[in-house]
Amino acid sequence: MSPDFWQDSGRAQDVMRLLAETRKTVERWREMEQKVIDITELISLVPDGEESSLDTEIRQEMDAIESRLDQMEFELAFGGEYDNRNAILSIHAGAGGVESQDWAEMLVRMYLRWAERKKYKAEVLDISPGEEAGIKNVILEISSEYAFGYLKSEHGVHRLVRLSPFDSDHARHTSFALVEVMPEAGEEVDINISSDDLKVETFRSSGPGGQNMQKTSSAVRITHIPSGTVVSCQSERSQFQNKDSAMKILLSRLLNQELAKKEEERAKLKGKRIVAGWSNQIRSYVLHPYKMVKDHRTDYQVGDAESVLSGDLDGFINAYLRAGLGDEDD
Repeated sequence: MSPDFWQDSGRAQDVMRLLAETRKTVERWREMEQKVIDITELISLVPDGEESSLDTEIRQEMDAIESRLDQMEFELAFGGEYDNRNAILSIHAGAGGVESQDWAEMLVRMYLRWAERKKYKAEVLDISPGEEAGIKNVILEISSEYAFGYLKSEHGVHRLVRLSPFDSDHARHTSFALVEVMPEAGEEVDINISSDDLKVETFRSSGPGGQNMQKTSSAVRITHIPSGTVVSCQSERSQFQNKDSAMKILLSRLLNQELAKKEEERAKLKGKRIVAGWSNQIRSYVLHPYKMVKDHRTDYQVGDAESVLSGDLDGFINAYLRAGLGDEDD
């Protein structure tokens, strides 16, 4: 109600976003409160000591309430400022050519199937296909409440051991891919960018997509001049769509850089801390000579590697969050 509230638009938008998030939280708990009131009234209708047709309905309702409360309790692990945001995933094939590029594509499929299982919206913002097979790198957007809170556990190097389908001798190969996870940034809320700080260029796409992509300058490259951060997008036929995707990726990268700076400052106080990157392997997927997927941070492991590669990631994500490792990243 302050008359000068909107004079500082950045702070005002931060407050309005916090207000919207708080309202959503209150609404969820009010909804649970009403469910408890309803089930209490339903129980009161059942005569003492007598069986009723309502018994089954009451049990189902109580099980649903218990399940929802467990989920809401688990969500308390999402204490980070950006945990309730959408997630931007970047997957980069490591050294090793077609082997690592195929592994990167397997990871893309794994995360898309995980999103499908969770009924989350998943979209490919940009992709660079490999020359023979697989992909060199890809950027995905996973949209849902707490998508970043869940997927931040995936940030780091993923290692695959298998018999190579591309080797005529069927020798065993080890491949690596880097997964980067960033929270989606809100324009003019998390990052303030002046148009003077941006250099926008268009060029003809060099990737697959038919003659339209080759003949028109639909690809977009955006450079943030102060930081030197460059983002390009060419997966869509429309220049407008590519620019929109590139801007979304740029904002998330700049936000991630700000978070990294804060983390470095905390690291100086806490002592040296290993940062997820090419030097830090977080998970191994072994398909030969035995089958196992193991997370090296939590020691959580399963023998059904095929299910994991088909999107069954919740066990690894939950183990990471319950171990409190996510708190170190926020």
